[in-house]
Amino acid sequence: MPAARQPSTSAKILYRPVGIVSSIVGGLIASMVFKQVWKRISAGKEADPPTPLQSEYPFKEILLAALLQGAIFAGVKAIIERQGAKGFQRMTGKWPGS
Repeated sequence: MPAARQPSTSAKILYRPVGIVSSIVGGLIASMVFKQVWKRISAGKEADPPTPLQSEYPFKEILLAALLQGAIFAGVKAIIERQGAKGFQRMTGKWPGS
């Protein structure tokens, strides 16, 4: 098992703006990825995924869209946060995590 990285208080503070920007960028990327995936799996239907308040869609389709969106957002968030922390560590020598 690799050695644990010890966070520093100053690294946490310095990383905060990087984390905010990367979260925004990650959200935009995840949204674009989700829309592209949804277009492919809902062939012949509306390009936009259904929302919970759209009564014309069956519940299972709304649930599928929500689960898929959550999985994509969580995956993109994990990738961006981890790579951002690694980049920050390469630049500063300190790990920004908690």
